[in-house]
Amino acid sequence: MAMHLPSGKGRGRRTPMAEINVTPLVDVMLVLLIIFMVTAPLLTAGVQVNLPESRAKALDQEQKPVQISIDDKGQVFIDTDAVSDAELPAKLEAIAAKKGPDGKPAAIYLRGDTALGYGKVMRVMGELNQAGLNKVSLLTEPSDQR
Repeated sequence: MAMHLPSGKGRGRRTPMAEINVTPLVDVMLVLLIIFMVTAPLLTAGVQVNLPESRAKALDQEQKPVQISIDDKGQVFIDTDAVSDAELPAKLEAIAAKKGPDGKPAAIYLRGDTALGYGKVMRVMGELNQAGLNKVSLLTEPSDQR
């Protein structure tokens, strides 16, 4: 860095400084990076479910799908709202009645906990089929094996 020392020539004049101080910019960017790193994990699905692993590829999606989660106790959640077994058919009928921009109902993502019994998942899938929601995707965690 060069330093500009005043000379006797232009005593009353000041020359503009041509250097940019980037330290405040770097500080702000680091703070923003830390904020995003802390908040990003909080933006994932609201229901804690231990998904099984699979080698399947990720799905393409046109519109926001409806996530149905079943936790390890067998409690069913539509997105993040808990739903009882008695309320489930009516809620699924309402979801099936809503059509997307393409005229089709929203895609359903079914998330079942690893410790969950097969029967509970099949009962929920039966209710989905009864409501006319046949585009169901079973979600898994990506497997580390290749």
